Formats: sequence, C-alpha cells, structure tokens
Amino acid sequence: MRFETSTIKDIAKALGLSTSTVSRALRDRYEISEETKKLVLAYAEKVNYRANPIARSLKERRSYSIGIIVSEIANNFFSQVINGIESIAYDRDYHVIISQSHESYKQEKLNVEHLASRSIDGLLIALSSETQDIDYLRDLYSKGLPIVFFDRVPENFETHKVIANNFKGSFDATEHLILSGKRVIAHLTNSETLSNTKERLEGYKAALSKYHIEFKPELVKYCQHGGMHSAELEQAVKELLPLKPDGIFISSDRLTTGCILALKNTNPEVAHKIAIAGFTNSNLVELFSPSLTSVKQPAFEIGQVATELLISMIEAKRPITEFETRVLDTELVRMKKNLGNRYL
Repeated sequence: MRFETSTIKDIAKALGLSTSTVSRALRDRYEISEETKKLVLAYAEKVNYRANPIARSLKERRSYSIGIIVSEIANNFFSQVINGIESIAYDRDYHVIISQSHESYKQEKLNVEHLASRSIDGLLIALSSETQDIDYLRDLYSKGLPIVFFDRVPENFETHKVIANNFKGSFDATEHLILSGKRVIAHLTNSETLSNTKERLEGYKAALSKYHIEFKPELVKYCQHGGMHSAELEQAVKELLPLKPDGIFISSDRLTTGCILALKNTNPEVAHKIAIAGFTNSNLVELFSPSLTSVKQPAFEIGQVATELLISMIEAKRPITEFETRVLDTELVRMKKNLGNRYL
C-alpha cells in the first residue's frame, strides 16, 4: 500500500482556494491576508501537510543536502564532528548524508561519486588513510561542487579547510611525558601520508628537541589503517616493546584506545609501566587502565566551522576566490591516577 500525502492541490480544493494562493500562504507571502494564512496553515496542520522536498529541489535546482565522508562513524572524534555539522546544517534547513570510507580510497571515491550523483549541494570530507590521488575531487570541484576539507586535508587544493592545532597538541603531550620523567618516548601514529600525521610527528620531534632528547626513527610506528585492524596495531606494539619505551605518544583516537588493549594483550606486566599520552575525544578516559593523558580536539566546533564555511560557498552569489585554513586549539587533559607510587 503506497503512502499518500496531502498536496497543495488537496488543500486548495478543500478550502476553495487557488493553488497559487495556498502556496503563497504557506510561504508567508505579504500579498496574502492574515486571515487566509491562518485558514491555510490550520488546515495544513490538520492534514499533516509537509512540503515536497523533491519538488522544491527541481524548482530551485538544489537538494538542500550536504554529503559527509569520514573514515568511521564509531570513532569518537568523527562522531562529535558529525554532531557539530548537524547542529548547523539542520538549523539552516540542510539535511546531511553520512558515508564511511573505512580508510579505503576505493570506498571513499565510490561514496563521493554516489553522493555527487544524488545532487548534494556540497561535500565535507576527511580523507582516508589510503588516499593520495585526489584528482576525482578536483574534477568534481572544477564542475562546481563546493568542497570543504576537515581534519585530514590535502595540499595545493584551493578551498576552505578546518583542522585542529596538531603541532601544539602533539608538542604538549610529548612535553608532558618528558616532564613526567620519561626519556624513551615512542610515537604510534596513522598513515604517514595524512596531513595530521605529519603535523603531529613534527610536534613530537620539536618537544624532544627542546629537551635535548635524540629523535630515533625506530621509535615511530605507522599504522596504515589507523588501528581499525587489531593485528596491525598489535604488530606495531610488539615491535616497540623490545626498545623499552617508558612513554608512548599516540596520534589518534582509535589508536590511543586500541594501544592500551594491545599492550595488555601483548605484555600485561609491562602495560602498567608505560606512560601514555594521546589524542582521544573519548568521554571515558578516566576509566582507562593504565591511565591516559589525553589531547582533546575541538571536534564539535570543527564540524560547526566546516559547515558554516561550506554553506557560505553553497549560497554565495559570486564565485569565491579567497579561502582560509581555520586552526582550532586542542586541550591537554592531564590524568592523575595512582599507578603504584607513580602518577601521571
């Protein structure tokens, strides 16, 4: 049985008005009397009338929808970014369509092309860890699709970008470990091609340099899929443990939470002896064992700012030629938990 909805024609017929009068009344146009507006709105409410978004899209040549591409919705950071996106989009009468790349370039490209074929008005995207070729995005952009990048952004792409202060966040976390007495500090991170991986590595190096600690490449382990594959993460931990690190700085949300589990699975006796500081937006860090000093990103605000910038591109009357990269500050949250006469 097909679901039938009331139309403007149905309302017009029931009230003995023209369809154009009903349409103008529903849009609160000035040329319609208040009495007629009240009559139309009351009846529309009675029959649960809802405007047809497809008809509106055809008329205005806009879908009032925004596409979002993230690696994984379950990731605390990305889920909070999406909340920020929705808080702005829905208030501006845009719907959002969310897709996951699962750190796959192929999946990312398929998702973006599908969204574009559905006539989205704009795209918000954090690149997958496998993505190196963004020509397909350049092609869509050149054809008029507004695109704003966030968190994981490409170089040499003239559009708006929104990121956290990755250098400062990683510098602060590494410095915290050093000031806690650690000297052999490993770094567990994502794919080396990602923009935030590069920025966080530089922050880690800068903190070591400030305190005259030699940077050792063997203490840096890359996880191509960002901790989504447990075997990849456990292998990285196994390679680090023989180097006897007394601290680990971790560069992403899933890696941070996954590393704690990998340490316990690999060597539970050592797990509580290594101090950990890492990027995570989990609201449950106080429950982690061993305890964790976290770098929190302003995820909600990143989503809000990226959406505002994208809508400004969508609704611009003239082509935009000046773009900006917004950099939002991170926050170091120091956890103080007794670890057998040791505190972080």
